[in-house]
Amino acid sequence: MAKEMIIVLDFGGQYNQLIARRVRECNVYAEVHPYTLTLDKIKEMNPKGIIFTGGPNSVYDDASPRYGKEIFDIGVPILGICYGSQLMAYTLGGEVKTAPVSEYGRTETFIDTGSASSDNQNTDVEVESSYISSKLFDGVSSKVNTWMSHTDYIAKVPEGFRITAHTKDCPVAAMEDEKRNFYATQFHPEVMHTEQGQKIISNFVYKVCGCTGDWRMDSFVETTIKQIREKVGNGKVLCALSGGVDSSVAAVLLSKAVGKQLTCVFVDHGLLRKNEGDEVEAVFGPDGPYDLNFIRVNAQDRFYIKLAGVTEPEDKRKIIGEEFIRVFEEEAKKIGAVDFLVQGTIYPDVIESGLGKSAVIKSHHNVGGLPDYVDFKEIIEPLRMLFKDEVRKAGLELGIPDYLVFRQPFPGPGLGIRIVGDITAEKVAMVQDADAIYREEIDKAYDEGLLKTKPNQYFAALTNMRSVGVMGDFRTYDYAVALRAVNTSDFMTADCTDIPFEVLQRVMNRIINEVKGVNRVMYDLTSKPPGTIEME
Repeated sequence: MAKEMIIVLDFGGQYNQLIARRVRECNVYAEVHPYTLTLDKIKEMNPKGIIFTGGPNSVYDDASPRYGKEIFDIGVPILGICYGSQLMAYTLGGEVKTAPVSEYGRTETFIDTGSASSDNQNTDVEVESSYISSKLFDGVSSKVNTWMSHTDYIAKVPEGFRITAHTKDCPVAAMEDEKRNFYATQFHPEVMHTEQGQKIISNFVYKVCGCTGDWRMDSFVETTIKQIREKVGNGKVLCALSGGVDSSVAAVLLSKAVGKQLTCVFVDHGLLRKNEGDEVEAVFGPDGPYDLNFIRVNAQDRFYIKLAGVTEPEDKRKIIGEEFIRVFEEEAKKIGAVDFLVQGTIYPDVIESGLGKSAVIKSHHNVGGLPDYVDFKEIIEPLRMLFKDEVRKAGLELGIPDYLVFRQPFPGPGLGIRIVGDITAEKVAMVQDADAIYREEIDKAYDEGLLKTKPNQYFAALTNMRSVGVMGDFRTYDYAVALRAVNTSDFMTADCTDIPFEVLQRVMNRIINEVKGVNRVMYDLTSKPPGTIEME
């Protein structure tokens, strides 16, 4: 698929997939693997470089994940980030201690391209005063804000290393051994809060590893179609089509690979956006532009019964996920002898479902939410290694219209995770109507020039909070709706969108006046992290 590869070794941090995402922005293919990946396998994969990720452990604890010195003898450049930087220092003879002052969040960082700075208050480490020319920091400003998250620090660098950055409280914010191509940053260059972080990643990929950048969506699409044809052979394929970006791209990809061997099943579980079921059928059904076998299953009541009284988010996700699979199995039996189930799983789904060494954030109906037993020969996930923007690029490469490719993301469990607490048909109707109003007003504000750009994702969610209100001369005791809007390039991190107050006021007035059962509207300001984009 791609001749060049950077291996990202996962030590349990939450930004691990984001590191791979940043490498791919450089048009270089990257894969994330657990730290248990053997040295023989690493050599077999023939990477151009290796990146150690962050993680929650302390390197000096006996049980902490680690490699021995042998990994540094493979002969490829290595970049250590956060825990990865401490692992590099500790393994190669440096010293790592509990930091006198922990650092979290945005931190002013000094790139040491000149004389030592008086800002370095730690006496354990001496900063070289000679001029430093660093491939990693080539073109990076001498002072940047970086994203820190650590309680340990490098107290002594290994022999052969020099310090290339520091902060007020962290004497070794970066270090390098240029002769052996070993580089390390205590901060997270992959997080968009780090200024010029992408430049640092690019410098490692191109200036240190010597990559040329041969990762392109056209080669991905071509290779994936070929691989699917070889895997499926003469078998029958069932595709779980939700109508969202991921499943739509997966459906068209499979259609081009196996044609009429593919049947797309669209399950309307009653947790879709307003009128969305009809919209999906209009695009992929018999009157749509695609030559697909299309089946629509109206299973609203079935899902509502299963979800009755369930309030725990993980339980809701797993119930929805299992019921999805059961519906697909039933449809497969009607079709007869279906061998493969296709899903639009993407990379962030995988990491947030905790399938690597990282902590579980949430289960997805098409990853961690699957039941133990699935009655198919195999599940095919052609987009499993792609991030959201890469999925969109693949969609364009496949010729899917822009209005479908750039449609807002919608989670597989649908409104089930945009309704806090138990789910009822009445609550679904509330959030559907509120969400439709919100999206309509955002579109209107954009057309009027009140918004320069649309948020990358925006929706209304129904909270489980009820409060007293007054409508007319009557007391009300109704629900509160939370509005969410975020800006993001990768959906792994996100910032709240600054929506003009005038627009929020219009949305609030319409929702309270038009949506029965709602008497309060709030705007969610939370970024990701610490929150997630969805409510549950």
